[in-house]
Amino acid sequence: MKTMELHLTVNGKSLNWSISPGELLLDVLRRQGYFGVKRGCEKGECGACAILLDGKPINSCLMFAAQAEGRQILTIEGVADGGKLDPLQEAFLDHGAVQCGFCTGGMVLSAKALLDRRSDPSEEEVREALAGHLCRCTGYRKPVDAVLAAASRRKNRARRMKVAGEVAR
Repeated sequence: MKTMELHLTVNGKSLNWSISPGELLLDVLRRQGYFGVKRGCEKGECGACAILLDGKPINSCLMFAAQAEGRQILTIEGVADGGKLDPLQEAFLDHGAVQCGFCTGGMVLSAKALLDRRSDPSEEEVREALAGHLCRCTGYRKPVDAVLAAASRRKNRARRMKVAGEVAR
């Protein structure tokens, strides 16, 4: 079997893997232990395999691993900081937007990409960001509420930090 070297960064860690040229990124990530990347429809329709590639959500079931050469990947395993959940993950828990967990990783990553580029999204923007994710458990209202709450928390935290910085002067 022909192999090639793949050099990429996953969750902030520079890695080198030996892959077959035709392997899907989904399969390589799971083989390397990133099990938060789920195998769902294998057609790019459910979002269970979503990752962030250079900060943008993509379905890893539609991309060859070789195409990730030199790129930055974020999986759900890399969202928490050490043992502390990201505020977005906390909001998903607080709002009951995590049930079976199959779609959650992809939803959190798509929501993170949205919040990273737009700090105060509208409900319509949140719904659009989550549109590529199928969920049978939560009914979609709870994830939307969670993302809006996380955006509000981020905005309040930024406001508090700004005030604290001004007081310290």
